[in-house]
Amino acid sequence: MSYPCAIERLSPGEVATIAAIDRGGLDPLTAQRLYELGFDEGVDIELLHRAPFGGDPIAVRVGNMVVALRRAMARLIELDAVAPPVAAAAAE
Repeated sequence: MSYPCAIERLSPGEVATIAAIDRGGLDPLTAQRLYELGFDEGVDIELLHRAPFGGDPIAVRVGNMVVALRRAMARLIELDAVAPPVAAAAAE
């Protein structure tokens, strides 16, 4: 199933593709840093962990790296094409 969503809507283990990044909501250095870390349109991202009680940070896997993001920054990343969780896909 393919639909637009935010990182916050993913369950741990779910993988989605980055559809867009609102770089206008970031200062130029932060936008450049995200790009250098691998955050770009068309790249897969997996939610690994959320801090308890809705706090910061959230941990995501982008390529071979694990990156911690503040929720405010994560909200600027729009996702598409949610795939099933990795564990469920491996069990099939």
